[in-house]
Amino acid sequence: MISVVKQCCVGLIAASVMSSSMAQRDFSGVEFQQTELAEGLVLLQGAGGNIAALPGSDGLLIIDDDYSEMEDKLMTVLAELQADGPKFVLNTHWHFDHAGGNTAVGRNGATIVAHKNVRQRLKEGGTIAAFGAVIPPADRSALPAITYSDTMSMHWNALRLELKHSETAHTDGDTVVYLYRDDKLLAVHLGDLFFNGFYPFIDASSGGSAMGVVSGVADVLTRIDDSTLVIPGHGPMASKADLQAYHDFLKTAVSRVAALKSSGKSLEQVVAEKPLADFEQEWGDGFLKTDVWLSIVYSSI
Repeated sequence: MISVVKQCCVGLIAASVMSSSMAQRDFSGVEFQQTELAEGLVLLQGAGGNIAALPGSDGLLIIDDDYSEMEDKLMTVLAELQADGPKFVLNTHWHFDHAGGNTAVGRNGATIVAHKNVRQRLKEGGTIAAFGAVIPPADRSALPAITYSDTMSMHWNALRLELKHSETAHTDGDTVVYLYRDDKLLAVHLGDLFFNGFYPFIDASSGGSAMGVVSGVADVLTRIDDSTLVIPGHGPMASKADLQAYHDFLKTAVSRVAALKSSGKSLEQVVAEKPLADFEQEWGDGFLKTDVWLSIVYSSI
């Protein structure tokens, strides 16, 4: 499963670099894979970020909604889960592989919920500088109608959802969603704070910070236990142990780059020193190669 998701992430980079001609990417062969994680909680994996779907007596709620190019397939699979489609959509952040389906679900009557910075970035459009991707302003139907600043609670299908803003992490509008049943934490969706098994993208041009990702993941670790279902933004399902391993790697890697940068070394000098040589085999076979990831971390410190 990891290799499949990594291929999707390679597509994310290709699509980002060629943002002016997104049609060049062929989505026709990509289908959503469904995995029932627990009663009333389904994982959907398509071309973009992982989607959590919560069908039930109150209706359907989803967390993230993939690329716009996947919207027809998404609406079909969501109708199979609940005939009238989603009533609520939670965006973990504004990137088009997680919020691209907003227009379709919004026009279908869903209410979109996100951090206030997500609405602002979708409304204004912007640039993902690391890949030269220019994102136009979103259609009004794609904008969150409900926004929050720090925390927010929702009660849905016998679950309590706690939305927690993780400041200046992957972007400046990240939401981590905690799902509780009977006051016990069932699952957590981290959005792109967590790329399971490979180097994470950090969008400094959208207010992201490498150190912010480290601290954001550390905060999640204090709130979950070994029984918590851990949903990454990209990659296979995970456990607390997997998230801890990811945090340990990130903390060490970012600290090394930060120390080299603070000593006055240029990006070229940092890359030449190969400070992540001992991590490459385990973490460097994803969609970002080590030299590219070093430049992203360096620029976001």
